[in-house]
Amino acid sequence: MQSYTEENYLKIIYHLAEKTTNVQTNAIAEQMQTKPASVTDMIKKLADKGLVDYIKYQGVTLTETGKNAAIDIVRKHRLWEVFLVDKLNFKWDEVHDVAEELEHIKSTELIERLDEFLGFPKADPHGDPIPDKNGRFAKTQFIKLIELKVGDTGTITGVSQHSSAFLKHLEKLGLTLGIPIKISDITDFDGSVEIQLADKQVNISREVAKHILISSNGKN
Repeated sequence: MQSYTEENYLKIIYHLAEKTTNVQTNAIAEQMQTKPASVTDMIKKLADKGLVDYIKYQGVTLTETGKNAAIDIVRKHRLWEVFLVDKLNFKWDEVHDVAEELEHIKSTELIERLDEFLGFPKADPHGDPIPDKNGRFAKTQFIKLIELKVGDTGTITGVSQHSSAFLKHLEKLGLTLGIPIKISDITDFDGSVEIQLADKQVNISREVAKHILISSNGKN
């Protein structure tokens, strides 16, 4: 059984490990908004519990036990986000902080019933995959919108930037999950992208396009 803080560390290490093999304590400190010395103390506690492997100056890796615990937290977080959006009518930019609280509920029975109640969803409101009760993720195939060419079509399936400001910006533009799009034009000067939606055209910056995930249909 892990504490609230230990679970937060495991989840952060898990997400950082998706980008690099050995997670550095400074990166964890930045995410936790705390001092590296405090991170080192917590990492030692997690190592004593068999949840991480830690070698000074070489970084941190999750053990199999630690990885399974982290995936379980991710599963709960994403299921609660689906519940908040689908059943309580929260917007996709409002659910993260609430799910951060709910993910620490320990009841396995509750989570299994929640999963069934929601119809065993495969992705959260941001398009991130939800692992099943055995920790397995459904395979997803997508590319970044920035990789599409003029004339390419596809459907918005996720985002890689979850800040409230970013999600609100997309919603204002009408760029939400499940929306079909077509690339009308790409500006040579700054890489901004003109997108054709069903009822209008919108323009987004290259930076925004980097964080929108698309299931591509190729060219029409």
